[in-house]
Amino acid sequence: MKKMLLILALATFSFANAQKGTILVGGNIGYSSQKNDQPIAESKTNTFEFSPKAGYQFHDNWTVGAEFTIQSSKTNNGGAEGKFNAYKYGAFVRYTVPLSETFSVFADLGAGFQNQKDKNYQNGSLVAESNANGLYTGITPALFINMKKGFGLNFSIGGLGYETLSYDNNGADYSKFYFNFGQTLNIGISKNF
Repeated sequence: MKKMLLILALATFSFANAQKGTILVGGNIGYSSQKNDQPIAESKTNTFEFSPKAGYQFHDNWTVGAEFTIQSSKTNNGGAEGKFNAYKYGAFVRYTVPLSETFSVFADLGAGFQNQKDKNYQNGSLVAESNANGLYTGITPALFINMKKGFGLNFSIGGLGYETLSYDNNGADYSKFYFNFGQTLNIGISKNF
């Protein structure tokens, strides 16, 4: 029994050490479509999101790096149309705990800047335009499944965060705190080189 525990401990330790000094590349791609049937008009929103990240694993359990997100959304509501583009760019730190050679759990803490641009059209003519800048921070716990040689899938079910936006031309200031565990599901891929 002691030999089995020693072999299991060494296997877990060697898996953790195999990642030290590697480059992590990964990210998520998402798409959603929402349709609302209302008595006056029907509205439909399509949203696309791409979130790559890259980092350096400088310790058995620690990774630091850069992250970027681009999000684009389009809403049609009868003769009205809205277009929304958002960008986030910042840094992250990840703490990983290997559970076995196949499974690891990790938490990403990210922070950075964000920009959002909105355009509203009525019958094809631009009627309103806004631009906002702000900050974001958030922590996301996740599960990593090692498929083969550091390539694997990441699964998360929400997180905790805070973000701000300040609109140009004396526009509104916006702040949001969110706690969405169990309300979202994100699936991504990553690879250690």
